[in-house]
Amino acid sequence: MVAGINRIAMISMHTSPVTQAGTGDAGGLNVAVLGIAAELAIRDVEVDLLTRAVDEPSSRRLLPGVTLHELAAGPAGPLPKERLPQVTDEFGEAVARLARARDGGWDLMHAHYWLSGIAVLPVSLELRLPLVQSFHTIGAMKNALAAADAAPEPEQRLRSETFIASQADAIIAASSAEATALIDLAGAPADRTWIVPPGVDLGLFSPRTESSCEAIRLALGLDPDKPIVVIAGRVQGLKGHDLAIRALSELRAIRGWTPLLVVAGEVTPGDEAFADELVQLAMELGVASDVRFVGALQRDALADLLSAAAVTIMPSFSETFGLVALESAASGTPVIAFRTGGLTDAVSEGVSGLLLGTREPRHWATEIAIMIEDHDRRAAMSLTARTHAERFTWATAAASLLGIYAEVAGPG
Repeated sequence: MVAGINRIAMISMHTSPVTQAGTGDAGGLNVAVLGIAAELAIRDVEVDLLTRAVDEPSSRRLLPGVTLHELAAGPAGPLPKERLPQVTDEFGEAVARLARARDGGWDLMHAHYWLSGIAVLPVSLELRLPLVQSFHTIGAMKNALAAADAAPEPEQRLRSETFIASQADAIIAASSAEATALIDLAGAPADRTWIVPPGVDLGLFSPRTESSCEAIRLALGLDPDKPIVVIAGRVQGLKGHDLAIRALSELRAIRGWTPLLVVAGEVTPGDEAFADELVQLAMELGVASDVRFVGALQRDALADLLSAAAVTIMPSFSETFGLVALESAASGTPVIAFRTGGLTDAVSEGVSGLLLGTREPRHWATEIAIMIEDHDRRAAMSLTARTHAERFTWATAAASLLGIYAEVAGPG
């Protein structure tokens, strides 16, 4: 335990840390919050995880030293993300009540995502608690990198992120690209912006045996003879699933064969039309039989799938980091990703995969085909990818955060 840091609150208002990644609005943020909380608890720091209650408000111990508090804010039941700003004040009041009720209170608060930050900033000021902020995604960065026809992030979000960045005691970026965006686009002070990359569970995400991979195919009902290409993450326009399907069609045109494209993840609320367009696109291009939508997978099932894949692709328009790239590398599966944002940190060129600077489907198809066909190259990259992933652990991330916490909290 770092001197003076005994108990902290980690706030994830819009999505519970225990929600399965790949469903609803859950993704890398949920994985990161739980991973860091567990490592902090190992270091004798008590962690309260605070989220908005969807059902009845409750508190429960998730593991020694980590307690989840689901706080009432707004009407019962799930709320669309666009309505959540309306209940940030009520959520903040619930956080303040909990803070006052906690014997000894907290040493600091760590907010995750802009909604959490805007909700608890008044609590930070009222109770004189240092505020550490992780944005995970930045509205201005998404707008700058999004497709031409994508709806821009709302002005309320952009203004809120700028305000939080000016007020927080420390701002945590997951990559150099996110840190640059925070400073250049959100006005974050450079001397209060820190880079702390996420980690990966190296025990869970690891290479599997050939027999295990065969069992994985059987469990998912996949053709035992076709190579697997995985795109994992919530189904939304930002992730570029349409490019993956177009690349599949181009691969058939230039090579005369197609792998299985396995899409792991559920549709993000509000992106149902995009999901329907993907199905229609696959049918129009004649590759529908080679595309499998398997929904969101539990963490162990996702680890199995990534290990069984020949290659993981990440054609996202924007990623502040791209945790799936690390999870795939740890599983011994190379990654082909679009050269954007934090993916340039998550993917080591020629070591854990390839970074492509084009969104031309035929170029993607060619690189996927070469990766699948060149068995020696893929086997070599499988080993170096695992070595690359081993540099990123939740233990390292937690240790880095503890140093930052100690600096902003001061002598305790």
